[in-house]
Amino acid sequence: MKITPEITHKLEQLAEKYEAMGQDMLSYLDGLLYADYLTYWDYVHLDVLLNLQPTITPFEDEVIFLTYHQITELYFKLTLHAIHLIADDLDLTAQVFITQLKRINMYFEQLIGSFDVMIEGMDKEQFLKFRMSLLPASGFQSAQFRMIELCSTNIDNLIHISARHQLLKSEDLQEKYEYLYWKRGATELATGKKTLTLRQFEKKYGKQFISLIRNFYHKNLWERYRQLSEEDQQNEILIQQLRRFDVQANIEWPLAHFRSAARYLQRDTADIAATGGTNWQEYLPPKNQLITFFPDLWTEEERQDWGKRKSR
Repeated sequence: MKITPEITHKLEQLAEKYEAMGQDMLSYLDGLLYADYLTYWDYVHLDVLLNLQPTITPFEDEVIFLTYHQITELYFKLTLHAIHLIADDLDLTAQVFITQLKRINMYFEQLIGSFDVMIEGMDKEQFLKFRMSLLPASGFQSAQFRMIELCSTNIDNLIHISARHQLLKSEDLQEKYEYLYWKRGATELATGKKTLTLRQFEKKYGKQFISLIRNFYHKNLWERYRQLSEEDQQNEILIQQLRRFDVQANIEWPLAHFRSAARYLQRDTADIAATGGTNWQEYLPPKNQLITFFPDLWTEEERQDWGKRKSR
């Protein structure tokens, strides 16, 4: 093979790179010489990935339930990745914000559009049987979705509607954490006490959530938007993307869950308790929570009608 000027230039660049790191370029070239080719299955760890769905019951549709929840968590991971890129950008502009928000909205569109896998994609009677083997585990325990919420807005906007006014002037983040809206959805239906599902969840992630609230106090998506220049804040595409994310995360996503719960857990007038005892009838409908990440981007009428009709 002829050593072209282009190859020579690349070798010079490599030499500069490794010299700056105090490394011997020839050693790395030896490594490249003897390294095997990368394959697709090795790169995506396919064998490992396809063995991460060990079911615990003999019902064939359990694998659908398990796999779909794993796919959901991967989309949440991508969403958090995009949020961190916005939060940590020291030179954030409206265009960077828009680029990442479009990705976030694309992820949520995929999630919401695919939820028919849960609503129509499993045998109802099989689900009602194998779900009993999952107790007290619940999709309520998705820490990544809670992280998305905490990284998207101020904690005041996530407090249960019944306590928002009284805690508005409080500076005690721990106190505010105790009144997060979703905790009301994991109380025992009869006694009002925390379910085992919630106690397990807080034991595992509580300290991490508190730390996240503190770390994102000044760099959650809502704060980062308000730190932009006045001109950037008026960018119509940015506002549109923020509103779209608000609707998808706080209306369309919980409504998709509600439709699934209604299909599997409601029989005529008798409701079946959700996995883990979560109070899905009150917790899932967005109109009962009135959670918005970016409240100032909505009119008072839109906030009052939140979840009652599709907002844009």
